[in-house]
Amino acid sequence: MSFDDLRDLLAATGARLRAGVPLAELTTLRVGGPATVADCATTEALVATVRELDAAGIPLLLIAGGSNLLIGDDGFDGVVVRIATEGVEIGADSVIAEAGANWDAVVAATVAAGFGGLECLSGIPGSAGATPVQNVGAYGVEVASLLRRVRLLDRATGEIRWVEPGELGFGYRTSILKHSDAAVVLAVEFALRADGSSAPLGYRELASALGAAEGESRPAADVREVVLRLRAGKGMVLDPADHDTWSAGSFFTNPVIPEERVAAVRAAIASHLGVDVAVPTYPAEGGVKFSAGWLIERAGFAKGFPGDGSPARLSTKHTLALTNRGAATATDLATLARTVREGVAERFGIHLEPEPVTVGVSL
Repeated sequence: MSFDDLRDLLAATGARLRAGVPLAELTTLRVGGPATVADCATTEALVATVRELDAAGIPLLLIAGGSNLLIGDDGFDGVVVRIATEGVEIGADSVIAEAGANWDAVVAATVAAGFGGLECLSGIPGSAGATPVQNVGAYGVEVASLLRRVRLLDRATGEIRWVEPGELGFGYRTSILKHSDAAVVLAVEFALRADGSSAPLGYRELASALGAAEGESRPAADVREVVLRLRAGKGMVLDPADHDTWSAGSFFTNPVIPEERVAAVRAAIASHLGVDVAVPTYPAEGGVKFSAGWLIERAGFAKGFPGDGSPARLSTKHTLALTNRGAATATDLATLARTVREGVAERFGIHLEPEPVTVGVSL
């Protein structure tokens, strides 16, 4: 369909149509080829645009914060629907945010209003609507534990309804919404702590930085300040001037190894390193969680790998982030991802799963 035909199709939706937009401008990795973009600043425009495109059989790609996307260098052959809704409403014990609202701005608004609950998720890039899709988590807190409900557009039926967390199939960094085109997130509602205290501290590094014991609470504002400092030290807070933050955050999820394989994995690690070492692990549903960052570094991929001059490198602050040093392509990043993943598999027998959604890229 020509651009003029698309413009006519979407004329009544309220969306703003743009041609030839480099998708690198819409992702935190800053890679991705060109596409036609429909900017939707209201929920009404978003719903109408998705319905019109679906009815016409035109492929669409939803983008909001662009923080969990690796888009190919050829761009997207269809229409990119940019979710630019920004409404945030704080109530007596909860916050409702439209899908396109900047996530850290939502967290900051709740803390500034005297509420706690979301502070451990401070500094995470992206939009509010993306948080339940991959069950975002950090410093011992996951979205699944805070979420009250999600407002969804069912693309098959056109129905709009609020959905309870129990219907979303949450798991470690996943939900039934991830890798599925069945529904569009329109808004999210999170429970808040009206007394301004943080969620119980469940992450040793954070508790230690606050001078607290695990399980204790602290003022949400204090926790947010420390979380932002810790994340910034790992290059995990967006900064246009810092190429270590030109990333998709943690590129691989921490692998969960079934109990029956744990001894073999530990033996493989000791064999490769030539010494029996203390391996950081954590209890997890379905087995034992290993640190992907630790495994990557012990497999021989140091911070900054493969070194100066490479357009795509591991972060110089955190081995779990793949970064664009300014001129990287999606192909460069995919090549680096495969190198790291294959190296970890060869040395330790562990297959690392990419966390970002890939579009037009094969890993």
